[in-house]
Amino acid sequence: MTRSSKKSGPPLPEHFAHRRDLFLHYLISERRLAENSVKAYAADIELFLSFLLSQRLRNLAAVDLKNIHRFLEQCKNKNISNRTNARRVSALRSFFSFLAGRHLVSSNPFALVDLPKSGQILPKALSIDEVNSLLAPPTTTTPISRRNSAMLYLLYSTGLRVSELVGLPLSACNLSAGFVRVIGKGNKERLVPFGSRAKESIEEYLQLARPLILKGRRSNYLFITNRGSCMTRLRYWQILRNTALSAGIDKKISPHMLRHSFATHLLSHGADLRSVQMMLGHSDIATTQVYTHIDQDRLKSIHKKFHPRG
Repeated sequence: MTRSSKKSGPPLPEHFAHRRDLFLHYLISERRLAENSVKAYAADIELFLSFLLSQRLRNLAAVDLKNIHRFLEQCKNKNISNRTNARRVSALRSFFSFLAGRHLVSSNPFALVDLPKSGQILPKALSIDEVNSLLAPPTTTTPISRRNSAMLYLLYSTGLRVSELVGLPLSACNLSAGFVRVIGKGNKERLVPFGSRAKESIEEYLQLARPLILKGRRSNYLFITNRGSCMTRLRYWQILRNTALSAGIDKKISPHMLRHSFATHLLSHGADLRSVQMMLGHSDIATTQVYTHIDQDRLKSIHKKFHPRG
């Protein structure tokens, strides 16, 4: 069972811990959430349960709006952001909904609580020119530079999460069909197409670089290190940052920014939202809709700059 590793207060009573663990097991076995997501739920739930103990409340069925507002007020006094509090309310709403569905509490008090306005932060994307600079051929051609170039082309061409990119099995890449088969969050499978430039870069890597990096060893991973294993997310982050600096891009860049750029550029060139949602692997289309706001902001700036009565 996944548990929070940091305890902010005394141990939870057995009945609190039991209900928490039932919910976490449900998230893992039925909703099939990723480990980091389950840990986030666990931390938010334990924080609230510890708060209840500090208020001498040991009965979850007795939780009411007064307790919840007091909890949120305490979070606000600790300068916790609205965005974080909104996530906590959402997690606790799911927790109590689960308990109510199993008749462990009579009702869900969080169903009556509005989410704190989070002031949505729009994802940052690179411009087309910046992407072109990133994808420019390396000045020196080595097996490692071919690998890095192929990874970068595939990342921008598919919008994969960095964890999906570095852990991609060799068998998941179908060059003839131009698709990668990805196992994303919640073990959900999706097929994502990639373009001809990415295909060429991967073919060059497979033919001219991967065998030299492996040095006779075997590996099930598409992109491998000198040790024959897949690289860590942190290592790829470092490689991308160094590539950006070499390309003259001085802004802070991350693999996720390439994912944002993939989605933004598709939508700005006419792709429909549902298709982008499927390629990104978003379970909720509302998550994908944030990219439409980016394009709206771009259109507003163009209007303001060029309209004679703007």
